[in-house]
Amino acid sequence: MRLIYAATGDIAVPAFRYLLEHGPKPLALVTQPDKPVGRKQVLTPPMIKTVALEAGVPVLQPERAEDAVEELAALEPEVVVVMAYGQILREGFLNLAEQAIINLHASLLPKYRGAACIQAAIDAGDAETGITSLHVVRKLDAGDIILKKRLAIGPEDTGGVIHDRLAVLAAEVLAETLELIAGGGAVREPQVEAESSYISKLERSDGRIDWTMPAEEIERRIRAYDPWPGTYTMAEEGGKSKRLKIFPQTKVVTAALEPGEISAGERLVVGCGAGALELVTVQPDGGKRMGAEDYQRGRKPVRFS
Repeated sequence: MRLIYAATGDIAVPAFRYLLEHGPKPLALVTQPDKPVGRKQVLTPPMIKTVALEAGVPVLQPERAEDAVEELAALEPEVVVVMAYGQILREGFLNLAEQAIINLHASLLPKYRGAACIQAAIDAGDAETGITSLHVVRKLDAGDIILKKRLAIGPEDTGGVIHDRLAVLAAEVLAETLELIAGGGAVREPQVEAESSYISKLERSDGRIDWTMPAEEIERRIRAYDPWPGTYTMAEEGGKSKRLKIFPQTKVVTAALEPGEISAGERLVVGCGAGALELVTVQPDGGKRMGAEDYQRGRKPVRFS
């Protein structure tokens, strides 16, 4: 099978490695251009680019996927696999493959189309998520489904943990999907539009905690948004408002506190819209990660907002 792989996010790396080990070895990798990263804005390639070059797979990094269509068409691909590529694919790209262009998507479609689907599933309190393989169409994540594999979400799982587990699961889904395509047995299950929902890309500012939410919902959000975009609050310390990062694992507790009000004891307990939340690990702006009790003793915050 002549195959091209289009991906940028780290979640797509295990499935790519599977192809390198078990075949079919991709004719080419299409990925996003290198991006500046960190405070020094060092130009950094996607991890999958490094893996591809080490394996001798040609890498294309067009500003727009459409810009590479002519070069990719010359490879005469039978199948194109897309996962976490990061661009909307246009007509020229969608017509590249002789047999199928498929997407590996990190949710149980039709629920959660779009970008931040892992975070959305944890944030909503879903018991499971998964990987769906589907045919790619012009509308985002709306193509006919080929197959799904499910993954349970545990009560302490974070966005990062589920991301890594789904990355491994994606390799299994890809293997089965390619086998179905090769054997002519790939089904096309139309999605039920009424059951779909779109999840937009998260920004760092989305991680600010709203203490009027119930404690159980805030606890889930802290787990869902770890490591990206992370969660934080503004802490009032000595008349100044300073950013304070919050990390899992927090604990839902009972306390008579107003939203954002902090308990007087050694434990860092914060009032919520319903119930309260005990913080375990925090990081003051410009400081190091520390135990919440150490922060409470040293900083003596008045309240969070």
